[in-house]
Amino acid sequence: MEIRLLKYFWTVAQEGNISRAAKLLNITQPTLSRQIRELEEQVGMPLFQREKNQLYLLPEGVFLKERAEEILQLNDKLEQAFSNKKKKELTGTIVIGCVEADNSDTVAMMLEEMVSDYPNVHFTIVTGTSDDISDRLEKGLVDLAVLLEPIALKNTKVLKLPREEKWGFLVSKELVISNNEKIKPEDIAGLPILCSNRMEIQKLLSTWSGTALENLNIVGNFNLIFNIFSLVENKVATALTIEGAVSKRRLENSVFIPMEPEVKTNCVLVWKERIQTPVIQEFISRFKHAFGA
Repeated sequence: MEIRLLKYFWTVAQEGNISRAAKLLNITQPTLSRQIRELEEQVGMPLFQREKNQLYLLPEGVFLKERAEEILQLNDKLEQAFSNKKKKELTGTIVIGCVEADNSDTVAMMLEEMVSDYPNVHFTIVTGTSDDISDRLEKGLVDLAVLLEPIALKNTKVLKLPREEKWGFLVSKELVISNNEKIKPEDIAGLPILCSNRMEIQKLLSTWSGTALENLNIVGNFNLIFNIFSLVENKVATALTIEGAVSKRRLENSVFIPMEPEVKTNCVLVWKERIQTPVIQEFISRFKHAFGA
């Protein structure tokens, strides 16, 4: 006798009504009615007395309900035991390279759940630029990478993360332009700019502004946004960045202003096409399950 059938029968017996039981079991009423009839045929006798929309257990049904409760409880304990055994056995370290972005929260949430479920799993987070993290991924120094599009990696699997990253400029509050709600291409004409040293980002700026790269007033490049806060505050230049890299910092003398036309890109979870350890496979599967991949 299948565990599934016993669970169906027990739920109907508990509720005394096919419709309510079907709703709890998340199946259709006709399907559940058919399953109960098949169970009665299997045991060779009726289990319920039917009166209008209510079902009452016959003596044979009472006996089966008591036995079903014992079997279902034992099955639950067995499944839990194997689940606990799996959790204890899954050990290892996850090394994640991560850029500064809003989606860092997503990674933190997934790690929190993973470590809670598997106490013997540990993790290391390496923060850096997309180029640095990409290089580490290629060399096998990190297992997974959270990168900001656009990326140019080969032989990798990519999973797009949920929140889009909005691009804009970090501007000193002492500049007149800081009063703008949006920054348009004409606003940056002659404006000193700090930009990522990634060529993909420089091309993004050039395309958005409609200006050749050599005609933009890029006075310096940077890798991590932390290094240029004082330069922006002291009006050396404005900095092209994503909102997620600065939104959780306390900005006293500078402000983030989004670009118009709006520019948004995604962060992606990236891993190499190779055999992964069980820990990494489990972590990736959680991302896939969470984001419908």
